[in-house]
Amino acid sequence: MTDTTDLPALTCFSLAITDQVAHLVLNRPEALNTMHPAFWRELDTVLALLHRSGEARALVISSTGKHFSAGMALDTFGGAIAMDDQSPEGRAALFDLLTDMQATFTRIESLRIPVIAAIHGGCIGGAVDMVTAACIRYATQDAFFCIQEINIGMVADVGTLQRLPKLIPLGIVKELAYTGRRLPAPRALACGLVNELFDTQAAMLDAALACAREIAAKPPVAIWGTKQAVHYARDHSVDDSLRQMGWLQGAIWSNRHVGEAVDAMRGRREGAFPALAPLQRFSDGE
Repeated sequence: MTDTTDLPALTCFSLAITDQVAHLVLNRPEALNTMHPAFWRELDTVLALLHRSGEARALVISSTGKHFSAGMALDTFGGAIAMDDQSPEGRAALFDLLTDMQATFTRIESLRIPVIAAIHGGCIGGAVDMVTAACIRYATQDAFFCIQEINIGMVADVGTLQRLPKLIPLGIVKELAYTGRRLPAPRALACGLVNELFDTQAAMLDAALACAREIAAKPPVAIWGTKQAVHYARDHSVDDSLRQMGWLQGAIWSNRHVGEAVDAMRGRREGAFPALAPLQRFSDGE
């Protein structure tokens, strides 16, 4: 097991990397894993580190306590964060605040590695924004999803209304977004929001980690390319996506990787593939 040492002390999460699988755990069960400023800062920092390092080849996000997350910590607004609706300048500042928060969850979507969300109990408000940015969602039988924002007089604004229509039928999105009703796990499975349901949180986490290890055994650059292609195709026409696929495959094709993968299958062994290259920001250079 490798514990990341480049991180400041985490108060809202724990993070470990084992066998090239990163496991990020929301660990403030006493507060129902609500999202306050420290949550956003720490999540942004962790995701940036995982993106740059190339050490992990898949990420599992799970949680602790009764609920996966009860969403935004509402006492933050008017306290640590002021929401000024009394002037055009104040309202304009809301745009920049939301853009910054949206960017953190977009890091999940744009991470160089696949992300698996393991969801138990309530996945409420901002937590729905968070898990819709993941690649794969597993859930327990008792899990539920709720677009809570409409119940407190606001529009969901950190990604749910933009990503959920790409995952489930639009009519169901509208029902949930307009009413604030709970979407129970069996219906979430039926409409395609979650990939699989499990009787216990332990069984779900075992399955999520097993899936992550299976992904981590593939050539990381081919996984990276697959994620790029799928996300591009989601937002573009077939013709545009096929054209992008040609450029993408031409950029990352590796005879060695294909040969190693085939030899590994024939030999019933795990393949040996190089990790993604560590990234360095240009501003960090000499």
